[in-house]
Amino acid sequence: MRMRIGARLFDGPGPFVMGVVNATPDSFSDGGRFLERDAAVAHALRLADEGADLVDVGGESTRPGAPPVAAEEELRRVVPVIAALRARGFTLPISVDTWKARVAREALAAGADLVNDVTGLADPDMGGVVAAAGVPVVLQHMRGTFADMASRAAYGDVVAEVGAELRAALARAEAAGIPRDRVVLDPGIGFAKDARHSLELLARIGELRTPGCPLLVGPSRKSFIGKITGAPAAERLPGTLAAVTACVLAGVELVRVHDVAAARQAADVAAAIRGAARAAGPL
Repeated sequence: MRMRIGARLFDGPGPFVMGVVNATPDSFSDGGRFLERDAAVAHALRLADEGADLVDVGGESTRPGAPPVAAEEELRRVVPVIAALRARGFTLPISVDTWKARVAREALAAGADLVNDVTGLADPDMGGVVAAAGVPVVLQHMRGTFADMASRAAYGDVVAEVGAELRAALARAEAAGIPRDRVVLDPGIGFAKDARHSLELLARIGELRTPGCPLLVGPSRKSFIGKITGAPAAERLPGTLAAVTACVLAGVELVRVHDVAAARQAADVAAAIRGAARAAGPL
């Protein structure tokens, strides 16, 4: 991976850790805890101290069945957080988690450095906003809307179909003027996927590799972990760390997590094991 995000050049195989800041009342794992600006800012600062490489600020829950949020309300939630972080001298790159072009435009003006679009440019104006700003974009795979995506979890070969749909999103980005070296691809664990689909994507993540585009995976506290273990969202850290380790061993460059300190340690150890295996070579 070699990509400039804000003031930082992300250069190398990673792993790089993206910390989650949900400025929402209804996110599936921590809804309401960081809705107020000061709480969200304090949380972002804490994630930086825990070893995050960048933070992802979102103002709309993307859990299955979540109701839509108007752009005005989403802006009210995220822009003050981004502006306050920059006013405090926050130096880490900031990602804005939105699919709306208007929200992305104003968040970038407030100091965001990256757009994390879970819909892969469903808003026809988003590509132009990203291209004009000259920033990178995460293109995530999903189908349908947050309200109906669970009903869209029907695949013959989930890896092949997700790969094809991600390549279509990449083509949309390039057509809008976003160069490939500013695109990160995300398979969208849990977005229009059941537990079996998410597990298969993680097991075969290397098949989604597209030349020039690093991979980001967000397994944190997701429902597939609950399906396997029976644990509620707040108790899925061990399962999250197992998934993070698998991603790093498979060469994924970025992982998006809620629990940065624990994930940072797990990712670094997995990367050391990966490096030792490569250095040892074949037996």
